[in-house]
Amino acid sequence: MDPEALRLLARIAAALERQAPPPLAAADLDAADAFVWHAHPDGLEPVDAINRIDIALLRGIDRQRDLLLDNTRRFARGLPANNALLWGARGAGKSSLVKAAHAAINAEAPGALALVEIHRDDIPSLPRLLRLLKAHGRRTVLFCDDLSFEGQDDAYKSLKAVLEGGIEGRPANVVFYATSNRRHLMSRDMIDNERGSAINPGEAVEEKVSLSDRFGLWLGFHHVGQDTYLEIVAGYAGRFGLAVDDETLHREANEWAVTRGARSGRVAWQFIQDLAGRLGARLD
Repeated sequence: MDPEALRLLARIAAALERQAPPPLAAADLDAADAFVWHAHPDGLEPVDAINRIDIALLRGIDRQRDLLLDNTRRFARGLPANNALLWGARGAGKSSLVKAAHAAINAEAPGALALVEIHRDDIPSLPRLLRLLKAHGRRTVLFCDDLSFEGQDDAYKSLKAVLEGGIEGRPANVVFYATSNRRHLMSRDMIDNERGSAINPGEAVEEKVSLSDRFGLWLGFHHVGQDTYLEIVAGYAGRFGLAVDDETLHREANEWAVTRGARSGRVAWQFIQDLAGRLGARLD
């Protein structure tokens, strides 16, 4: 072959090698109990202190708590378990419950589970992450908070294949938990657009909503009533030893909820932070 052509091919090969991503290093899932997955470049970042609430403080979601705990406990023991979709009202405790369940199971059996959070925008890198988790073998709850899809986003197709539909499917040592404000993870406009452009509108809608069918466990979360809201507030106040009488606590908590236009666990926690600040107390 022409020497000039060989030199040109060598330069092209070197350029391609520089652009190719480096091989993924083996994941050290024993370094911590929680990690955040980052793509481009791929890697797992250990989380030393998880931002979470004790499961005993989560009120008004007893059924959802028991179902998720049971599913997670079975998974930690090596038994069959379902992917879980926690959907519903904002601030109702969906993500808090996932993190609290992970902590509760590890309190029962230290180190039993790893928790790995993947951000919505990194869903296309999910197959690479699953290969790492499968190779390590530690049982892992893979968690995506606020999962939803908009417009012409096709990332949901790769998620469907990874969860149940692909040849490899989900590794036996991984279960996928997601939270969303939407039951079917898609906006109504997104589904309607598919219906309008499809030859068979029914099939287009089926294709869209089939993603949520990959989750065997559906847990619905709804706004709480006043009694439950005040119970949540009182639980926080008692746990952190806030010096305030019940009448004042209830009155100010209700006023706070009115200004926020909603009652939820998140609103209750925001009120407690405000109250603790005014009282000069720390929430340790």
